[in-house]
Amino acid sequence: MKERKIKKIIEPMVTSDGAGVTLKRGIANPELSDLDPFLLFDHFGSDNPDDYIAGFPMHPHRGIETVTYMLNGVIKHRDSGGNEGVISKGDVQWMTAGSGIMHEEMPQIREGKMEGFQLWVNLPAASKMMSPRYQEFRADEIPFVKLDNGIRIKVIAGEFAETRGAVRDIEADPGYLDVMVPAGQTFSHTVSADHAVFAYLFEGSASFESDNDDEMINAPKLIVFDDGDLVTIRARDGGARFLLVSGKPFAEPIARYGPFVMNTREEIQDALADLQNGTFVKS
Repeated sequence: MKERKIKKIIEPMVTSDGAGVTLKRGIANPELSDLDPFLLFDHFGSDNPDDYIAGFPMHPHRGIETVTYMLNGVIKHRDSGGNEGVISKGDVQWMTAGSGIMHEEMPQIREGKMEGFQLWVNLPAASKMMSPRYQEFRADEIPFVKLDNGIRIKVIAGEFAETRGAVRDIEADPGYLDVMVPAGQTFSHTVSADHAVFAYLFEGSASFESDNDDEMINAPKLIVFDDGDLVTIRARDGGARFLLVSGKPFAEPIARYGPFVMNTREEIQDALADLQNGTFVKS
């Protein structure tokens, strides 16, 4: 097997989105505009409600899938497809915008810290205008693997040690793991050689190559991997927790405007016209 080397280390950019939510952005920033098929990666987290309570009021999406994974706190979801739900600690929401959906994600004030992640995954041209779909997975529905050396893995999508993730039948064939590694232990995982792969280290410190063990990376960082089919990560003192995300690139033109990601500027103009004309939501 060929071990994947570090291609790039990204310092997440602190920014504000929605109606005023403070977050750290690892993809869709000046250092990394996208990582086909991934278009955006945000880490939100604060114990100050002023940083998040304004939330993300009703807004449109077309041509993508949005993935929200909660570590702590509560978010209420509502969309134009009639879906309503509440996601909290350990829950996952995987929404396929497809041809067009209007939705809102509104954090709720609770004691303690609000924290989680949002990932945008592209759709191929042939599926850009598919019917929207909403999937919600409770924490107890997400498979959990514990290894003899104390490493713990939540398998949100993809597969680890013959354990399949809760989220399936996604165009980009993604892998999405939440990995907790005790100090000094090494985590190895095979990934498809033709997939883009990144890790987001959000707790602790780790080395992200077996033959470059001296390079210690401290959270928070987003690590983009080069080609290969094996990822090796060793936790340093205090342990490490990270997301390991992979997906199949579509290698298609990208035209994006805010919450719309299509293949041509003409398709973006169509989305804006549909929004203005009241014909944005197709089904």
